[in-house]
Amino acid sequence: SADWEDNKPYRLAARTASEWAKMPNYYIMQLDQGMAETVANEMPSAAHIAANTWLPETALAVYAEEYGRTGFQGGLNGYRMGSNQVGREEVELYAGRTIDQPSMFISGASDWGTYQSPGAFERMQERNCTDMRAVHLVDGAGHWVQQEQAEVTSELLLEFLGGLG
Repeated sequence: SADWEDNKPYRLAARTASEWAKMPNYYIMQLDQGMAETVANEMPSAAHIAANTWLPETALAVYAEEYGRTGFQGGLNGYRMGSNQVGREEVELYAGRTIDQPSMFISGASDWGTYQSPGAFERMQERNCTDMRAVHLVDGAGHWVQQEQAEVTSELLLEFLGGLG
């Protein structure tokens, strides 16, 4: 999230272990730690948590209830393809294909996802999406741009959709 003042993403030079080691530990965890131990090391103060406005306790409770009911595996499956063959055959059906629909990309300026695969952000704009209408890196947002900057995200979506008619 953009709430963490030490989170300053930048373009990595390569998709290598030494470059990925530059990302925060919640992206590339220590071998001897699970997620709970990893995030505990960066846990904000109670006052910082209480000041949070973009993910109120009521909304967090909905996420916690659903993940408790369904599990978290679905949200992680895409990451599995980077280290094994699970799902690779289905994804390869789209290799070399382009997205030929009006497109817009919205990300938080503080989201490492935009920067961790060198050249991917540019390829998306220049080659992969043949009708890219807009690209927005939203200040004050990280990985959860639609929650961290809900009004800005909604305005961008409405503007984009309004331009399609």
